[in-house]
Parts: sequence; structure tokens; C-alpha cells
Amino acid sequence: MIEIEDVTKFYGDRRVVDCLSLTVPAGDFCVLLGSSGCGKSTTLKMINRLIAADAGTIRIAGEDIATIPAEALRRRIGYAIQSIGLFPHWTVEDNIAAVPRLLKWPRARRDDRVTELLEMFRLSPEIYRRKYPHQLSGGEQQRVGVARALAADPELLLMDEPFGAVDPLTRDDLQTELARIHRATKKTIVFVTHDIEEALRLAMQIAVMQDGRIAQLGAPLDILQHPASDFVADFVGRQGIGLKLLSVRRVADRMRPGETAEGEPLSLDTSLRDALSAMTTRRTDRLPVCDTTGRRVGAIALGDLVR
Repeated sequence: MIEIEDVTKFYGDRRVVDCLSLTVPAGDFCVLLGSSGCGKSTTLKMINRLIAADAGTIRIAGEDIATIPAEALRRRIGYAIQSIGLFPHWTVEDNIAAVPRLLKWPRARRDDRVTELLEMFRLSPEIYRRKYPHQLSGGEQQRVGVARALAADPELLLMDEPFGAVDPLTRDDLQTELARIHRATKKTIVFVTHDIEEALRLAMQIAVMQDGRIAQLGAPLDILQHPASDFVADFVGRQGIGLKLLSVRRVADRMRPGETAEGEPLSLDTSLRDALSAMTTRRTDRLPVCDTTGRRVGAIALGDLVR
């Protein structure tokens, strides 16, 4: 759990973060959402003490971070950023194993962890562990960057617009991978973005930030349906709200249990927006649905998406 209590940060005379309080439960995926200069990245950097707070308290698992040596604190926290920051003259394996090496993990344990993470990010260990960063695509580099952040099995993962520099198709793939990995690992994640679509796709809770404060905190669906102010309504987008609502609702909510349909099934956690896209692409108004084991459990029809 992360507890941010009455935290304030000044840059000169400018109050960048203004008496901010936020609790992120263990295992949650919290997105700090807002425009440039709203204080979201500064808030993230104060959690791992890359920037010192001028007032207030931040606790991780009940422990005040000000009482923890900075180096020890950062070894408990994974950190992934847009620029990735891979060491160019180190192999993928060495980059991922950087923190475990500092923690003096045995070589066999490091090797096993690198293999586990490469497989988790769907990068073949036989192909990728000996490559260098310049031999990777932008999306592959970003995967390695996030794998490195997870290498020492940190308590939480901080991510500062990590997918902002990649193309839209790669970004979509990376978001899918991150959502899958969060479900698998149950890591506590705090993720910074200015992209409402990204926030809706990934978050369990969204903190919409304005002028260093939280304008609204809530589940994606709640923020879309019940914006707390005109600022929030404008930021999440008054137009196109229907498609945004489809993106945060799941096939499981609208499925017809026990019914059948032809074709490749959708999973229960597929968004209704992706279901609509699949129906459009396949030129059908009905698709089967399967559970996590691949067993077909029902069907969903075009009319179900908007009822």
C-alpha cells in the first residue's frame, strides 16, 4: 500500500503539488492522469525520493519513506520511464539483471529470473538475452525496460509515461502486455499518463490531477459517468463518451450464458469496444465467449453492446 498524506512540493515560488493526499491499495493499478505541468510526474518521483517533498508524508507498507535510506528504498521499487534508459553496451540479459546483481543474487537465480521475465514479455530467451539495445525495436526496448524494473521482484512499480515514445500499434501491444502482467503478478502500480484512452484501458482507479491537486479520484466508469467538475468532464472528453464507456465495460457484463455462436471466441475480460471492433472486422453481429481455460461459456451479440 502507498499512502500519500498532505504532500506539497515547490519549484521556486511555484507550488507544483498542493497538499495532495492519495491512498493506493496493495495490488491496485492507479493512474495519475492530467495535462503537462499538473504535478503527476513530480508526485511519482517523490514516491521513490528522486525528488524530495517539501511537506507531508509518504508511506509504503506503513513505513515512512523519509526513514528509509534512498538506495534501499529504490531497490524496493521498480521504475520505468519513457526514455527507457537501457545501458547501450550491456546485453538484454545484463540490463534486466542490473538490480539483482547489485543485490548480490547468485548467478543461477539471476539467469532464471531473466528467463522468466523474457518469457513473461513474450521475448524468446534464446533469441533476445544476448542482443544489445540497438538491435531491438522501440517496443522491444520498452519491454526490456519494464522487465528490468520488475527484475528484483519489487513491492511496487512506478511508470512515468513509459509508452509515450512508441508508435500507436506498438503502444497498444504494450498496454495489453502490461494489463496481462498486472493480472498475473498483482503488483501495485502507479502509472502516469496524459492519455485518457490509456488510463481507461489500464486503471483500476484514476486520479485526475489539476494544478497539483486531485480533481477526482475514482474507478474509470465512475469518472466517465459522474465527472466531479467541468474540468474533469472536459478532460475525459464529452464527445465520444459512448466509445469510452464501451472501453471500460467487459464482455462478461453483457454475455448471454450458455448460448452459442460461430468463430474465434472472445475472452470474458475483453472490452466491449474490442468486441465491437472484432464484430466489425469479422463482419458478424454475434461472437462466442470463452473463459480463462478456453471453454466456451456463452455468446455476445451486437445489440448487447449498447443495451
